Amino acid sequence: MHHVLRPIASRLPLCPPLRSLTITNYFTSKRTMASNTRTYNDAIDALNSLQTPFAVIEARRKAGIRPDAHSVKEMRAYLARIGYSSQDLDRLNIVHVAGTKGKGSTCAFVDSILTRHQRTHGVPKRIGLFTSPHLIAVRERIRIDSKPISEEQFARYFFEVWDRLEASEVAKDEVALGSKPIYARYLTLMSYHVYLSEGVDVAIYETGIGGEYDATNVVDRPVASGISTLGIDHVFVLGDTVDKIAWHKAGIMKTGSPAFTIEQVPSAAQVLKDRAVEKGVDLKILEVDPRLDGVKIRPDALFQKKNATLAIALAETALKKLDPSFTPGAERLSPEFVEGLEQVVWRGRCEVKEEEQAVWHLDGAHTVDSLKVAGRWFVEECVKKSKGGPKVLIFNQQGRSEAVDFLDGLCNTVKNADPEGKGFSHVIFCTNVTYAKTGYKKDFVNHQYNPKDIENMTQQRVFADRWSTLDPSANIMLIPTIEEAINKARSLGEAAEGDQKAQALITGSLHLVGGALGILEKADAL
Repeated sequence: MHHVLRPIASRLPLCPPLRSLTITNYFTSKRTMASNTRTYNDAIDALNSLQTPFAVIEARRKAGIRPDAHSVKEMRAYLARIGYSSQDLDRLNIVHVAGTKGKGSTCAFVDSILTRHQRTHGVPKRIGLFTSPHLIAVRERIRIDSKPISEEQFARYFFEVWDRLEASEVAKDEVALGSKPIYARYLTLMSYHVYLSEGVDVAIYETGIGGEYDATNVVDRPVASGISTLGIDHVFVLGDTVDKIAWHKAGIMKTGSPAFTIEQVPSAAQVLKDRAVEKGVDLKILEVDPRLDGVKIRPDALFQKKNATLAIALAETALKKLDPSFTPGAERLSPEFVEGLEQVVWRGRCEVKEEEQAVWHLDGAHTVDSLKVAGRWFVEECVKKSKGGPKVLIFNQQGRSEAVDFLDGLCNTVKNADPEGKGFSHVIFCTNVTYAKTGYKKDFVNHQYNPKDIENMTQQRVFADRWSTLDPSANIMLIPTIEEAINKARSLGEAAEGDQKAQALITGSLHLVGGALGILEKADAL
């Protein structure tokens, strides 16, 4: 039987979609004021107005409309509107990374390595890191020297781009004068303006979805391109087989720039090789770097060593261009590389936080394979603890009907990995709404999902029904918000025997994990 807290609709303002026209007019009028009167919150409100509403997304899906070559042409047109060309991006010495799993971790490794080299050798001068999605604050997506840009910087650069797009008279057939790119593309466009304005001389870019038609794919001469492990994800946009997905990811490889990948399933590997030949790209397929022997990679797992291997190759390639004195170690990694790999910080991935009632295990896994990996990691962490209490799962993945099929692997993996064959005692399915009283933090507002489905917890009910067939012994709960789900897990820890603590796994979505971290740490940004 499923336990359900009172309906979300009775308690939460679900932030109806903002009208782009209203926001545009409002901020256009504010241009007459001093620019510093437009705040970070103003920028987030304007940014949220650029989200594509759920109804539009559904109509496009039913019509079979997907991103295509026109998407990249639009980005180039917008780039011209704000005063840049793709040649200007060459100054950023971009390291471009695509993949299904591990692309974010790979980017974090590269950033961490380059940061340590910078501290020792003064090169690079400034390091940019562009990733998505954010965990707590939108500004986390645009980092300089490993730190999110400040709220003041975000607001200033956001509205500089906004105003340039409003004022531009550069005629481009691809986009109407005065128009703006949608949410993620706007942030990509803004990141180029930020990095070029701030004197960044190397920038690591994680693709959003795919590669060929991704908003980041306006760079013509990256320093290097890297493709992490490929699998099935974003099926509607990229295709339903790994070889179709590989075609899209291979789109970031560019003639004249070195490219790297790691071991892939045979069908994906062949597609990458074929596209490299078509493009005249020297694609190197890397085995796990033997120089990692003795390096403490966390977690100590093959998939993470593959990510580290890819990152080493990308960082070495970037440094060969940026630092004439740099020579890669033939038999061992330099201290800067080792320190960068061992001390990397990439929040919300294989992260453990302990408090009085519970031990929180947070991982943003959101594919079949990555959820299995997260499940194994969770059990390994639980086994280490002498005061382990009941296992608690907090899970959500909004707006993807196929996500219900991800639960089988997670449930079975945890049972099979546990020495006693025990699964989760308690399973909580919640929405991505952050707080019980106030709803979403502005940075979390998302108009791309059906608000009725969130109000009625439609997806969560489907999850609960599936889990009840997978493990009828589990106590399954539907809880409307992340905050209440966390409080429920804490109460389960309080009720545990003796000094045991609830062992909680929060997974299924980076949006969920980010909201949870915001609550657990009371932080504005990570």
